[in-house]
Amino acid sequence: MTDPFLAGGASGPAPATAAVPTAGPLAGLRVLDLATLFAGPLAATLLGDFGAEVIKIEHPRRPDPSRGHGPAKDGVGLWWKLLGRNKRAMTLDLSRPGGRDVLLRLAAGADVVIENFRPGTLEKWGLGWAELSAANPRLVLARVTGFGQFGPYAHRPGFGTLAEAMSGFAALTGEPDGPPTLPPFGLADAIAALTTSYAVMAALRGRDATGRGQVVDLAIIEPMLTVLGPQPLWYDQLGHVQPRTGNRSANNAPRNTYRTADGSWVAVSTSAQSVAERVLRLVGRPELTAEPWFATGAGRARHADELDAAVGGWIARHDRAEVLAAFEEAEAAVAPVYDIRDVLADPQYRALGTLTEIPDDELGSVRMQNVLFRLSETPGAIRWAGRPHGADTDEVLTGLGMTAPEIAELRAAGAL
Repeated sequence: MTDPFLAGGASGPAPATAAVPTAGPLAGLRVLDLATLFAGPLAATLLGDFGAEVIKIEHPRRPDPSRGHGPAKDGVGLWWKLLGRNKRAMTLDLSRPGGRDVLLRLAAGADVVIENFRPGTLEKWGLGWAELSAANPRLVLARVTGFGQFGPYAHRPGFGTLAEAMSGFAALTGEPDGPPTLPPFGLADAIAALTTSYAVMAALRGRDATGRGQVVDLAIIEPMLTVLGPQPLWYDQLGHVQPRTGNRSANNAPRNTYRTADGSWVAVSTSAQSVAERVLRLVGRPELTAEPWFATGAGRARHADELDAAVGGWIARHDRAEVLAAFEEAEAAVAPVYDIRDVLADPQYRALGTLTEIPDDELGSVRMQNVLFRLSETPGAIRWAGRPHGADTDEVLTGLGMTAPEIAELRAAGAL
């Protein structure tokens, strides 16, 4: 069989701006990314960061909406540069017979397909699990939707915002006398992306044992609920419903953000008893550590007003640099409250290489988050930033064994 990724994957010609590819631990894994906004595509990005060959398939006339989300420079969407990194970009209209046939040929040589259409959409196009698994019995199909593939809400449109609301996250977030609060970024989608990449690897490991692929059914509402911790257990066993507490915790104190004398902010955490004691000694209130209630995190939380006054009052009399230095000397836990300008300048992030600069054909170079973790033997790498819409269509189809006239016929029929 002709390798459908010969021209479209990391083994073929790379964009002119790509860094020298590294053989990550997922080298040889082949992924078709059919998804949009944002959990499915980000899961594919995470796989691509560690060597998987990822082909991003977009509608010929309706590009991935992330290309138009948020700020742009010179007409180039910046969010896409992050989300589309390490992916070959091709166009394909899956609803047309020619597009369907090409997708099945691509799937025959792939390991993973990631999609997030409403349940039943792929089946309507003749691209459901029956057809995909017939083309490739070893294929893993990851289906990422708001509410899963079945149940009373399955056919509703689902976005991360709805998961943040329905999971209980919004109800827990915000000040006690304020409204439920949603995050100003795609929190649920990002958590679902991390979960999807984990689920794909688990499914592939299962394939190693059985020789058969399988379907991953991931509902965005579920990982979000998991990261909220023991809320179901607390209610089941105690009837306890956690209220909104702002920056405070019901499990320890002092735990808050505090304003410094120079108008900056710092965050303090005292999850460990020893750290709580160090903080109170540092701010000149060692007598509070002798109080019976100070011996447990829950006890301290019940006296959060008194502890916040002690810690916040001391911090308010010192500049941020003085606060950070004093806490570090006392081996107490503190962090400055950063915006993105601070993140880019921070020496710890620089030491870790958390942000990196990538050459780019359209923008010259772009700075973005690096791969998510470091591996000592088979590290990941960003080989290129997000590519223009359809930039690699012809190369991918040529690698599939299609001739120039066949490609032209598909384009004329609107399938590309």
